[in-house]
Amino acid sequence: MALKAVMFDLGLTLIRTASFPEIYRRILARFGVTVSIDGIICAQKETENEFDTSTYDENRRKEFWTNYNVSLLEKLGVEENTVFLAEQIDALWWVCSHVQVYPDVEPTMSGLRAKGLKIGLVSNGFKQDLDYVLGALGLEKWFDVVVCIDSCNCAKPDKQIFLYALDKLGVEPNEAVFVGDSVVYDYEGALGVGIKPYIIDREGKLPSQYNKIAKLTELLTLVYDPTTII
Repeated sequence: MALKAVMFDLGLTLIRTASFPEIYRRILARFGVTVSIDGIICAQKETENEFDTSTYDENRRKEFWTNYNVSLLEKLGVEENTVFLAEQIDALWWVCSHVQVYPDVEPTMSGLRAKGLKIGLVSNGFKQDLDYVLGALGLEKWFDVVVCIDSCNCAKPDKQIFLYALDKLGVEPNEAVFVGDSVVYDYEGALGVGIKPYIIDREGKLPSQYNKIAKLTELLTLVYDPTTII
């Protein structure tokens, strides 16, 4: 079966940012609130268990994130101005994220386009955030399809989000490959629906049992002949 599409994860695949705890710490520090990275990590895990992103409604985005952040702040022991701080965390998130595009993204996307392949993005982010990030970084031009949590009310590794992306691209699972940085969310998620996965392992830390690439431009060699599935 001929290869027709390449799909990508976003974070740590195409872009890098500061970590969630570090972004949180930076924003709170602006308002004189000092918290530890370890404390944020623990509070984040607890809060994630309380909020079901599959029920996320873009029309109630501000309410969702305000409630999420208030809950996390309370777990950090922050007792004053929690609603104000929660809203500021949302408003300042990308300002304090220090987002950067990996240098191998542009030549890879350009090369895939030149080969006539469709390109999709499947992210566990939300539409408003993706619109902002892709627009700010000039990446939106590369994607035929952008799929996120609120596209189909589910997240990777749920098979439905991969199937939804395939449907939007108009290709079958065996006509696509997926590239991401997470074994569970990206690699195993894609594999579960019959998409051939590749994991981006920039630091060479993962075992050889996985289909791995060290940089995205390796895809251009792997797909040198789009008539043959890789």
